Amino acid sequence: MLETDAMLSIVITAYREEKTIGRAIAAFLAQNSPQDHEFLVVCPDDETAAIVAQYAAQDKRIRHLQDEGRGKPAALNLALEAAQGQIVMLSDGDVYVGPGAVRALLAAFDDPDVGIVSGRPVSISPRDTMLGYWSHLLVDAGAHRQRTRRARRGEFLECSGYLYAFRRSLASPIPEDSLAEDGLISHMVWKQGFCTAYAPEAVVYVKYPASYEDWLKQKIRTAGGYAQQYLRGSRGMKSLRSEAAHGTIAAVQYARSLRELWWTLLLFAARLHVWLRVWWDVKWRKKPFAHVWQRIDSTK
Repeated sequence: MLETDAMLSIVITAYREEKTIGRAIAAFLAQNSPQDHEFLVVCPDDETAAIVAQYAAQDKRIRHLQDEGRGKPAALNLALEAAQGQIVMLSDGDVYVGPGAVRALLAAFDDPDVGIVSGRPVSISPRDTMLGYWSHLLVDAGAHRQRTRRARRGEFLECSGYLYAFRRSLASPIPEDSLAEDGLISHMVWKQGFCTAYAPEAVVYVKYPASYEDWLKQKIRTAGGYAQQYLRGSRGMKSLRSEAAHGTIAAVQYARSLRELWWTLLLFAARLHVWLRVWWDVKWRKKPFAHVWQRIDSTK
C-alpha cells in the first residue's frame, strides 16, 4: 500500500444535490481508509453547501469549496488547485461508493507505473424497465467488460467520472468547455507514459435517467466530449464505430428474455440517435458548453 504520509484528497463535485450529497459524503466517511485524507466538496449553491456544513461541523477533514457555477470542469480546476494530496480521488454528489472502494482504488497505486485508476459504476435503476435495462447493459456488458479487457492487456482505458483516482502531479488544468473531463484526464495521464488501471472492486452506485429525454441529454454530453478537439481521434476513445465493433455481440448476449432482446435492439437505434446529435450539435453547430451540458433531474 502507499506510504502512510502520501495524503489522499477526496473530491466530490455537486450542484443542487442537497437531497443526495449527504449520502455521498456518508459513504466515503464509512470507508476503512488506510491513510490520512482531506475531503473537499465543491458546489456553488447554498442548499447543497448547507448539508456539507453539517458534516463539516462533525468532521474537520471536510471542507467546502465555493465555485462560481461555471460547470464541472471549472469546479474540478478549483479542487485540483486546493488539493494537497499526492492522490486525488474524484466522485459526484448524486452517487455513492460501496464498502472498500477507497482501499481498492488506492491499492492500484502500489504499482509505480499506474497513474490513474477507475472504479466500477453499478446501476441501481430497475432492470425491469427499458431505460433501467439500458443502464445495466451499458455498465455491465459495455463499460465493465471493456475496462476489464483493456486492463488485462495493458491498454489505455478511460476512467469513469463517477469514481476514479490519479496522481496529483500528473494533472493540469482542464479546459472549462470540456464535456468529457474524465476521458481527458485519463488521456492526459496516459500521454505522460503512465498506465491506466481498473479496480472493479471499487464500486460506485449510480441512478440513471428515468426518461428518454433525460437519457438523451446525458449521453449527448458524455459522448460529445469525444467529438471535441481535446479528444478527437485519441486512441481508445468512444465512437460509433468502436461501439458497433466491440459492443454489438456482447449487448445481444446480455439479454435474458425476448423483451430484453427487443430493448437491446431499441438501444442500438438510440445510440445512433446520440451520435447523430453529437455530430450535429458538437461537431457541426459547435454549440456552447452551457447548451450541451444540461442538468438531469431524474438521476437525483
